[in-house]
Amino acid sequence: MEVEKMDENEWKYHGEGNQSLVVSHCQRCVVLRFLKSPPNQNKTSEEILHHLQNIVDFGKHVMKQFFGENYVHHGEIIQLPLDFIRQLCLKIQPERPECRCDKDMDTLSGYAMCLPNLTRPQSHRLAEHRPMLCIEIKPKCGFIPFSSHVSQEIKHKVCRYCMHQHLKVANGKWKRPSKYCPLDLFSGNKQRMHFALKSLLHEAQNNLKIFKNGELIYGCKDDQDCVSDWNELARHLKPFFFPSNGLVSGPHCTRTIVKELIQVITMTLLSSTDTCRAGDMKTVPGSQGRSYCEASAFNKELVRNGKHKLESSGLPRGCLLYKTLQAQMLDMLDIEGLYPLYSRVEQYLEEFPEERSTLQIDGPYNEAFYEKLLDLSTEDDGTVGFALTKVQQYRIAMTAKDCSIMIALSPCLQDECSEQRPVVLASKSRFTFSVSVLDLDLKPYESIPHQYKLDGEIVNYYLKNVQAKDDPVMSNLFKENEDCTLVLHKV
Repeated sequence: MEVEKMDENEWKYHGEGNQSLVVSHCQRCVVLRFLKSPPNQNKTSEEILHHLQNIVDFGKHVMKQFFGENYVHHGEIIQLPLDFIRQLCLKIQPERPECRCDKDMDTLSGYAMCLPNLTRPQSHRLAEHRPMLCIEIKPKCGFIPFSSHVSQEIKHKVCRYCMHQHLKVANGKWKRPSKYCPLDLFSGNKQRMHFALKSLLHEAQNNLKIFKNGELIYGCKDDQDCVSDWNELARHLKPFFFPSNGLVSGPHCTRTIVKELIQVITMTLLSSTDTCRAGDMKTVPGSQGRSYCEASAFNKELVRNGKHKLESSGLPRGCLLYKTLQAQMLDMLDIEGLYPLYSRVEQYLEEFPEERSTLQIDGPYNEAFYEKLLDLSTEDDGTVGFALTKVQQYRIAMTAKDCSIMIALSPCLQDECSEQRPVVLASKSRFTFSVSVLDLDLKPYESIPHQYKLDGEIVNYYLKNVQAKDDPVMSNLFKENEDCTLVLHKV
């Protein structure tokens, strides 16, 4: 792709995270990703290039092994004319959220990552000229900690996401807690998945975005700017799901279209579009623990209706949710069991700082790095090697817990669909689709102390301000695999 021959006006602001900023081309199915840097902390061109190369290598040699060839798009590094980058930066600056403008886009190195635009189906070129619909979901952690190192029993009952919601509301991050629970989405049970997706649509926060032809039509651009009008969403989606316009307007129309959307998302999430073997990972030991969260609104509703046993259908092994969950479960020790091992590595590095590169803490992320992740033992032999392996596995798990899943849909006619193109059916339409995963940058080694501190804050706030106020009878109804027996006494 000869970017230097493209006018900067052909590119538009696409979004950004803490470390990078993304622009997409108005016509071509590509995006450019630029690194950002805080004020007065400009990196050299060599440092930028090295950082980008690490990101590419990590996706190519590590995360692709966990998720599979078709799900991970690691991109490539390209060099751009500096004048093009400066003009592009000036063009998109007014579109950036104010809360993101504390970091500047790298305009000095000339390097960027070129990636496919995952808001469009990746399976065929025909879709480039068709209407596009894309749903971005950040599913978060889909399991309850099973580690014996957990010190607070509540962590074995309530998931991290549901507990964290209350602290975020208290800190003013969100106005109200979401009813979404990741364990419902990862359950594989369609009823629970539908409830989870409906909850995301009610309170999207930064866990759900919907794009139409690359433009955000539903979700939050930032913490203050949210679009969450179901009627407006239905207006956008109606041509996709009911192209003949045979559906009446009004609340019934909105509910029907949202129901169709949820059904299609569920089917794509349970599908397998990757036939290749995704790595050599075995199922994480001890991972078959509790499959529900006591704080889930879905589960509480079941309890109120007198039902105590929850169904968990399980995920198909080839689907992206299953692979995401397996990568997340590399967090086998929980942060409470991991932190002492991190301290062991830190102490070793204080004595032998020159060993940091040998231990591959900052890369290179190659096949050798991946091979070390395959050791799933949890028996601590007291060595730095064991501690480092668990630390690296934890970083992988944290990356998987914070990734995003992109579901791109494009309408297709029956005679256009073939076995080579995955297709999902709705009531009145059909779509070709692709499912991809992004936001796969390895979580920083230096963030582990922050995670340890945050975990304590989340749990302590929940115990003090939420659980203490809950009806104590509710928790007694949530006993794992409890059979209810009616006992009759003579009177």
